[in-house]
Amino acid sequence: MKILSENRKASYDYNILEKFEAGLVLFGQEVKSIKTGHINLSGSYVVIRDLEPFLIGVKVPPYQPNNVGADYNEGRERKLLLNKKEIDYLASKAKQKGFSLVPLKIYEKSGRVKLEFGLAKGKKKYDKKEAIKKRDIERDIRTELGA
Repeated sequence: MKILSENRKASYDYNILEKFEAGLVLFGQEVKSIKTGHINLSGSYVVIRDLEPFLIGVKVPPYQPNNVGADYNEGRERKLLLNKKEIDYLASKAKQKGFSLVPLKIYEKSGRVKLEFGLAKGKKKYDKKEAIKKRDIERDIRTELGA
């Protein structure tokens, strides 16, 4: 499993409660572009409309910029492939106050591009400060033990 892109800010901004894996509906040139690492997940999110999940806010630049059709839109919504039980479960959870569907990483699995996203609950500012403080203390302990 080769990780192509990761949303590091997601774990800082959200408490990830559950993780899900989904396939993506992509064009051929988008697959090539993503496999070369030309994708950024920051600022993106997953939304469920009419019981169909979509990935929104991801820009995939063209693989060959000089050889792109006039109708190519790098910021288009990309449909996610999930089974019906997962979609129903996620739709009910996403409607609850405070829950979001956040992309975590895009990776290659058996030659296919997959998206890992999480059901998340947003952190408050004091939770973020607490996490930073805890991480600093753990780092100090590791350096003291290692030195």
